[in-house]
Amino acid sequence: MVKKDKKSKTAEQKARVAAKQTKKAAQKEKKSKVKGRDGDDSEGEDVDLDAVLAEYAKQQAQYLKVTEASSEPPFPRSSSTIIGSPSSRNELFLFGGEYYDGALATFYNDLYIYLIDRDEWRLVTSPNSPLPRSGHAWCRGGNAGGIYLFGGEFSSPKQGTFYHYNDFWRLDPSTREWTRLETKGKAPPARSGHRMVPYKNYILMFGGFQDTSQQTKYLQDLWIYDCLNFVWHNPALPPATQKPDPRSSFSFLPHDSGAVVFGGYSRTKATVMAGKQTKGANQGTRTVLKPIVHQDTWFLRIVQPPTDVPGQAPAVRWERRKRPANPPNPARAGATMAYHKGRGILFGGVHDVEESEEGIESEFFDSIYAWNIDRNRFFQLTLRRPRTAGKKQLAAERGGGRRGKGKADEEDLLRNLAAVESKESFAEAIEKEPVLVANDEAVPEMTIAKEITMQMPHPRFNAQLAVQDDVLYIYGGTFEKGDREYTFDEMWAIDLGKLDGVKEIYKREIENWAESDVEDSDEDEDQDSEAEDDEDNGDTTMEDSTLDHQDHLDPTVPEAQATKSANTTGSDPSSLPDTVSEADSSLLDSRPHPRPFESLRDFFTRTSDSWQNILLDEHKKEDSPAGSSIKELRKQAFDLAEARWWDCREEIRALEDEQEEAGIGEVISLADRTSEVGGPSRRR
Repeated sequence: MVKKDKKSKTAEQKARVAAKQTKKAAQKEKKSKVKGRDGDDSEGEDVDLDAVLAEYAKQQAQYLKVTEASSEPPFPRSSSTIIGSPSSRNELFLFGGEYYDGALATFYNDLYIYLIDRDEWRLVTSPNSPLPRSGHAWCRGGNAGGIYLFGGEFSSPKQGTFYHYNDFWRLDPSTREWTRLETKGKAPPARSGHRMVPYKNYILMFGGFQDTSQQTKYLQDLWIYDCLNFVWHNPALPPATQKPDPRSSFSFLPHDSGAVVFGGYSRTKATVMAGKQTKGANQGTRTVLKPIVHQDTWFLRIVQPPTDVPGQAPAVRWERRKRPANPPNPARAGATMAYHKGRGILFGGVHDVEESEEGIESEFFDSIYAWNIDRNRFFQLTLRRPRTAGKKQLAAERGGGRRGKGKADEEDLLRNLAAVESKESFAEAIEKEPVLVANDEAVPEMTIAKEITMQMPHPRFNAQLAVQDDVLYIYGGTFEKGDREYTFDEMWAIDLGKLDGVKEIYKREIENWAESDVEDSDEDEDQDSEAEDDEDNGDTTMEDSTLDHQDHLDPTVPEAQATKSANTTGSDPSSLPDTVSEADSSLLDSRPHPRPFESLRDFFTRTSDSWQNILLDEHKKEDSPAGSSIKELRKQAFDLAEARWWDCREEIRALEDEQEEAGIGEVISLADRTSEVGGPSRRR
């Protein structure tokens, strides 16, 4: 009986293999027929991309000036970029991207502006703007201002031929005008899938890949652009210096002492068994490109050159950090991250599991995490229903307290004056609400109410994120089901301070997927041919062997120590310390701490004197006069309080949840309580 079962299984396997080979032959025959029917336009390799891009540039030159007009929301697209305007808190910029409908790929170079306060989209046309592309990178200019863009890719409609850009652009957010930057000396090679962040007067760029349809090469080079001297620097590292493996689609976030890298995606060569070993025969092997979802974290420490040597490149050093605590599990690719107040806000992603040789089972995510950079720890963020108003808030709404009582008296006085002027009775005047308009303040326009839901957006990967005015904006993204790929045509907003729901900015139904006449050949054959033609990426090792490695670096990035080292060691990064001292950690812990249910405004009101004393003590330690007015000192104190409030936000939110479960909805200090009730006689 056992032998019979084995024979039946073997026969079933042979039948499946024969059916697979028959299917491949039919696909090849069908593909050849389509070639003959479509002619030269059927294959992407026959498209002259240089001529196509030249035609795009010719059409663009017909615009005489920069224009901006009201528009519908952007067409659906992926691999675009979205960023908050550095010059206005009410603007978001979206540029480029591509859309693939299952048969053809379309690339864009339009610039959209979303006016947050008006809930309006604007389309900008310009005679001088970057050509259509996707997979590019841009970032704010830091101290230099503006928005900087580099690279990206373009392909033929059927994605048979690829073109990578190496052009460098600057966008003025006020005038909406693009300027192509011609740099001095050597410039970075063309690429896409890279990332850029600002650091003081520099633009940092790392990683990416180059795809020529025959091979894919992942990059690990670091480039630094000097915004003052208009020159690129490619810092040379010693041969034995550790640095991140080649990768793309990683998270690259700014830091006061440099930048941090987390995660990413790449593919490396791996040798696998060609099939099951038979008795008396050697088992064959084959080379494939194995995908790697990186989970490591790196800190790029930068020391600025002396001011008396203009044009000198800053000194850099890569430092591998420990694995972050409480990372998203399982590891996921396509999880994008946006920077916000010393944290990285991560959303979405996909985890692939090989079910069998026939296909891959994918799991998509819709969760949000906050990665505290200094603590190197992830916190999962969950939506919370709006909390019921506490006693202090209700008292304020009813006009409680000295300030509220004065406001109520003012309203009564205005009603009485209106009654006297109109000769109405006081009863009629009470029914009318007084109109209070502050001096030199325009009456705000009515904003359109948006639908708010407590359900997260649909799971997806490669969504575009931006944070503006403490609000996270989620644009687009991709979802796969079977062989189909869906690009979301929507944008959502989440208040990171309240997490009280998801606001729908706009949402359109997904367009139909265009079935291609030709199915792709077997994925294993593509991997084999690509692996044979692929250039070696260097001594790249498998990430799996290093995931559990805990290096000697402390997960906390020493901000104060980095500044001190920069002043004492010049521009030599090798002399910088690897770990933070205990004194620095205790200093951070001794600073004022927010309380549960305490807003940022209340926290600063309570701790303003403490932060100002900390600033004055720092000036005394540095033996330098404060040199700041009282207004400037309060502004600096508020910046410290705001950073502290956001740094502790996740822990405080957990305490709030615990107290709400215990029936505690508000915490009032004794000092606040005594100030509300009045003088000493009331306390007796």
